[in-house]
Amino acid sequence: MSPTEMTLHEAVEKWLALTLAMHAHVVRVRRAGMHGRCVCVEASRSDGLLSIFFFRHDDGWWNVYPPAQARPAMSAWKTA
Repeated sequence: MSPTEMTLHEAVEKWLALTLAMHAHVVRVRRAGMHGRCVCVEASRSDGLLSIFFFRHDDGWWNVYPPAQARPAMSAWKTA
């Protein structure tokens, strides 16, 4: 893994601010489809259950927002 990637574990720690008393676990994994890889992580907190979806981007980072979809593009070249 390159140093510019964020692991799923790092992303979960960043967004859920886990402590030793808290437990988080993966409850859903989607490996294909419109948004590529998507994981739902649940953590039990003192005020209830918290669920967050994490999306894997092409650059190796896990984020809470889905990656941008590839869109059709056109280009033109001027020839001599």
